[in-house]
Amino acid sequence: MESLAILIFLAALVVFALVILFKTVRIVPQQTTLIIERLGRYSRTLEGGIHILVPFVDKVRASIDLREQVVSFPPQPVITSDNLVVNIDTVIYYTVIDSKSAVYEIANFIQGIEQLTVTTLRNVIGSLDLEQTLTSRDQINGQLRGALDEATGRWGIRVNRVELKAIDPPMSIQESMEKQMKAERDRRAAILNAEGTKQSAILTAEGEKQSQILRAEGSAQARVLEAQGQARAIQQVFDAIHRGKPTQKLLAYQYLQVLPQIAQGDSNKMWVIPSELTDALRGIGGALGQSGTPDLGGDDDGWVEPEGPEDNAFADTALEDPADALREARGQAGQASREASEHATPAGRVQPKGDLAGPAPEPPQQPAPQAPEPQGMPDVTPPSPPAAPGEEPPPAR
Repeated sequence: MESLAILIFLAALVVFALVILFKTVRIVPQQTTLIIERLGRYSRTLEGGIHILVPFVDKVRASIDLREQVVSFPPQPVITSDNLVVNIDTVIYYTVIDSKSAVYEIANFIQGIEQLTVTTLRNVIGSLDLEQTLTSRDQINGQLRGALDEATGRWGIRVNRVELKAIDPPMSIQESMEKQMKAERDRRAAILNAEGTKQSAILTAEGEKQSQILRAEGSAQARVLEAQGQARAIQQVFDAIHRGKPTQKLLAYQYLQVLPQIAQGDSNKMWVIPSELTDALRGIGGALGQSGTPDLGGDDDGWVEPEGPEDNAFADTALEDPADALREARGQAGQASREASEHATPAGRVQPKGDLAGPAPEPPQQPAPQAPEPQGMPDVTPPSPPAAPGEEPPPAR
């Protein structure tokens, strides 16, 4: 019995020693502080590391975490300045900078921060309408942080950030906002569609203008080249007539051959005989009465070969090169295009330079010895009659 009692005493002594050791030696983690009270009064604040306490005299009042803490509060109904109730969720980021104040200045600093956040939020939101509340989160966060940091400073707490997690307006307001957003999207779509139609019309008009300008340029170039060709053809015919030396009798005979062609046509109801017909008949009759056969050639007295440039009606006519005329027409068409673009007027047609296609003057006429001279020779010359045997054929006109 004595040995058992000794064992129990030794066991109790070991337990007591362990308790004394546990109460004497305390290990504090990093970023954690312990508030120590000695006989009910504040003694000191223990930071990270190993510390020795007086057993049954020193007591740990609270353990404070010095890391940044995050607290999310439930939605709070808040009334805006336009009398709309919105529910706002807030999130607070805070840090304990003075453990003693956080323990002794307020009983529950978490609850104190929550209530302070609600009252400050109502004051801030009450001065804003719904639209400002939805679009001014940064401003609201700044005001809340300033008010909370000032109030919690004496509690040993620093408010780092205040965030509005959600702002929920009433359902009717949400439906109205959705309709407004839909109407805004429809308006933007209509504007974009109108802009596309406008751009398409502008591009179409530009294309039509360019095509008309190109057609006008092509027409101008074609007319210039046609005028150049006609001028060259007239000059060659004029030179060929002078080299052939046709007589007045031959011209009268060819005039008679053209008269049936004038009367051709299904729509002709009446044919007026020109006054020159009688003169031509008298010339032919006189020629046949004198020699029996019209002298169609060999009469050198009825035509005078032009000796110099002063006798040639085309001596002063300078024919342009087709390439030069084409370049000039293109330049005039380009200038017309620029003027049309500047003044928004239809592009004018480019006229060929110079009157190169004017009517050729008639060759000088000599009076025939047997018949009066026919007047007003036609411009259109029919095919020449076949030449008599032993005579040269008349030149083609």
